[in-house]
Amino acid sequence: MKKTIFAFFLFGITVTTQAQTINWVTFEQALELQKKQPKKIFMDVYTDWCGPCKMLDRQTFGNADVIKYINENYYAVKFNAEGNETVTYQEKTFSNPGYVAGKSRNSVHQLTRALGVSAYPTMLFFDETGKLIHPLKGFYKPKDIEIYLKIFASDDYKKFDTQEKWQEYHANFKGTFAG
Repeated sequence: MKKTIFAFFLFGITVTTQAQTINWVTFEQALELQKKQPKKIFMDVYTDWCGPCKMLDRQTFGNADVIKYINENYYAVKFNAEGNETVTYQEKTFSNPGYVAGKSRNSVHQLTRALGVSAYPTMLFFDETGKLIHPLKGFYKPKDIEIYLKIFASDDYKKFDTQEKWQEYHANFKGTFAG
């Protein structure tokens, strides 16, 4: 777990705190980790130029409750939708043949398209076998993303076979995340 140390000087006393961060891994690393210890995958699909993506990083992925929950319940993946990495998923290899280094906006990565991502940011939830469960498009504050992190981690999403059941669950959900 990455930690940043902050030291504060107050009345001649040094107080040290540690800032937690999400343990981001590559998609391929997450898929390999699943083979050893099954766990769901949470993927943040972003671009370098996306304002809401940057807000999500600062406000949501910087929140202590979100960090703790994701680190405990998911393998977390940060995937650049216009990046240049080569990824193998479901026995297919994906890349970005149109990638141009140094360009502020690039062509869309093949994996981005294969996963059906059409907006940034999009957060994707995968089950313990690497199968896509659900996309979540847009910026979410910590209190707003909490319900999704918890229903997918707990498999509660499998109970929603009607819109009414989802609405009842949502109405009765009692969040605990700050922010």
